[in-house]
Amino acid sequence: MYPMVSGFWQRVVADGHRVPDDRPLADLTAELTAMLGDPDPTVREEIALATLGTWIHAGVYDDLLPGLGDGMCRGLARGLGEQATDSVLTRSYSALVLAEVIERDNQLALVTDNTFFAWGDRLMAWFVREQDLRGFRPGTGWLHSVAHGADALGALARSPRFGEHELTVLLDVMADRLLAPSHEFWVSGEADRLALAVMHVLRRGLLSAPLLEAWLARLAAAASPSGSYTQHPFQTAGRVQDFLRSLQLQLAISQPQPAHRSDLLLALIDHLVRTNPTYLRR
Repeated sequence: MYPMVSGFWQRVVADGHRVPDDRPLADLTAELTAMLGDPDPTVREEIALATLGTWIHAGVYDDLLPGLGDGMCRGLARGLGEQATDSVLTRSYSALVLAEVIERDNQLALVTDNTFFAWGDRLMAWFVREQDLRGFRPGTGWLHSVAHGADALGALARSPRFGEHELTVLLDVMADRLLAPSHEFWVSGEADRLALAVMHVLRRGLLSAPLLEAWLARLAAAASPSGSYTQHPFQTAGRVQDFLRSLQLQLAISQPQPAHRSDLLLALIDHLVRTNPTYLRR
């Protein structure tokens, strides 16, 4: 599969991720791509993710960026629909590498519009369909499909190729992910990462205050705990509450401040007070 026994990739890492000149780049990339799904976090993160990220930023793939992005999109579909299997690692880390690919294109405009929008479509389709939402597993480390997907959506939001329509779709996709039924509780910073992705949308300054306030209202409608003795009342409401609070905090303290900041803060406070009447009062 890949030559771990010989220590080949450990030497690449020790050499500052310098591209080996004794093997074809296509073969090296195939091995690194396979390692993105390895349950050993050292292989997956310290070798595969770190090496691919370094080479992307160094321009190694600039002439090959469409193929690399397409390969990561294929990784998003591998095992999609499965739960509690290692296939989530390939999907989650493919999204993280795709975020780096998108960011490289954001800087240099290396691919066609058709290629870029195809990446966006496949990324957003995967994000709302992903069923394995676990954040962390001892021994394996980060699975983090929601957080890594949010990072990739944030890269899309920063793209000058995305205008008002695309950014609106991006917000709807993030709302769909927040509101989708799931038995998995988000306890590994997912809401914070998703709120950061929304901040990247807001900083573009292309969306109107009424549109953004309607989007918040859609989420707030699901922020009040509801359920029964057989269903946890905070299955959906808990992650929506966490997201709204994280977004409020980021709007309050982060820089640069986006357009409509004051209106959005007031709307968020109103929603949080209304959905937490027992302990939040004017």
